[in-house]
Amino acid sequence: MSTLANEIVDRPPDLARPWTRTRIVGAVLVGFWALVILGLAWWLIAAWNPDLFDKYAPKYLSGLWVTIKLVTLSIVFGAALSVPVAAARMSKNPLFAWPAYAYVYFFRGTPLLAQTFLVYYGLGEFSAELDAVGLWSFFRDAWVCGLFAFTLNTAAYQAEILKGAIESVPRGQWEAASAVGLSRTQTMWKIILPQALIVALRPYGNEIILMIKGSAIVAIITVYDLMGETRRAYSRSFDFQTYIWAALIYLSIVEALRHIWDAFERRITRHLKR
Repeated sequence: MSTLANEIVDRPPDLARPWTRTRIVGAVLVGFWALVILGLAWWLIAAWNPDLFDKYAPKYLSGLWVTIKLVTLSIVFGAALSVPVAAARMSKNPLFAWPAYAYVYFFRGTPLLAQTFLVYYGLGEFSAELDAVGLWSFFRDAWVCGLFAFTLNTAAYQAEILKGAIESVPRGQWEAASAVGLSRTQTMWKIILPQALIVALRPYGNEIILMIKGSAIVAIITVYDLMGETRRAYSRSFDFQTYIWAALIYLSIVEALRHIWDAFERRITRHLKR
């Protein structure tokens, strides 16, 4: 006991951390952003307009619901579409692999805004043909066009996430499953996919967050989502705090989702921690 006490007493003091250039720049940046946040909070308190809030808060809630519904449906439909696309990307048959590659290459290589415009304005050029097959009543709706464009976009990203996750599973898993008599389908569903989805959890979470932030562009095609209602509120009030409200709502959604997803990931992967 005395030896341990002597070791604790005789331990040399910790060296002071020098104020290097990097540390000084970091401290200045932290101080700057702290001042920005405090200034923004002060400005919001000083510029608070109860009448403006009472008038537009219900519309913001309506727009928020449109945003949540749009993102949720596009993620779900995109996940369903990504499975065959990922399977085609991993196929050795060029008749499947090349079209899937072209699809992923296009939707990952072009802006989501351009894709939304192509769907909303481009399909309008074929209204007669779409009406002949009974699809024009479907694609004439701006919200449906936004959902369609978002689904195609996120399906391309999710297909690459799924493909990369499946390919990250060691080849020995396939060989071991074959050795115990499992078919390739059984091996995929019972062994490979559960491991691949654990690898894909973090990229999937990032994709959902990107879709939430990217969903704001549907306001340009007359969809009154959260950003659409924000634009309408600003055009009638010319009060810049309407955009501050929207930014804070988006930030709250992203932060809440990040914490929920982190908790979900910790629970799913708890057996991997020692």
